[in-house]
Amino acid sequence: MIARHQTILFGVLLAASVAMGIVLWQLRERAHQRLLQGQDSAPTQAPEVAPAEQATLIVANDADNSLLSQIQTLPLPKDPGARARLILGKLMDLYAAPDAAHPVPGGSSSIAQVFLLSAPSLAAGPATPSSAVKAPDASGPQLAVVNLTGSFAANHPSGLEAETLTVLSICGTLHANLPRVTQVRFLVDGQQRPTLAGHADLTRTYLATDALPTEGAHP
Repeated sequence: MIARHQTILFGVLLAASVAMGIVLWQLRERAHQRLLQGQDSAPTQAPEVAPAEQATLIVANDADNSLLSQIQTLPLPKDPGARARLILGKLMDLYAAPDAAHPVPGGSSSIAQVFLLSAPSLAAGPATPSSAVKAPDASGPQLAVVNLTGSFAANHPSGLEAETLTVLSICGTLHANLPRVTQVRFLVDGQQRPTLAGHADLTRTYLATDALPTEGAHP
């Protein structure tokens, strides 16, 4: 014989189980409906992919301290600042490769940002991080402010020739792909830094003409 209180307890548990089953079924149906609604409202077109274009990299070679042009095909965005950052990132990837003619660690992540603004007169003084937010002139010459990462500067090989080749190759690459860029300045983690790794001056404004790619030329 089953005690009366046990029968009652069994009935209560059975009723609770049935009720929970109904609630779970309703929740499942609601989640399914929300999923279907989300699928219906999701965009059906594929995300836009930047078209592949030719970019000119001014690549340094430590063997003879030269700057040589190299053509690469890259998916380049329309925004000039993003375009410049991607191109310089590819240049840094070449330097980080095991067989690099100018070995520098870091790769594309070494370029934090590239800002473009109207090129000031060199007599007007150095550009500052706050001035980098100003829009460039629509048709005049431009100053590129290249913000390098602190880890890139910390790990860059020290030496006047090695550091100067890196700086000039960046300047030349910017001008080769954005001809309006006539001047280049450098920041490290958003701040002005005296040198790259102890030698190359980062307080000055570099001219694009300082970085003409001439085989066998010395910086």
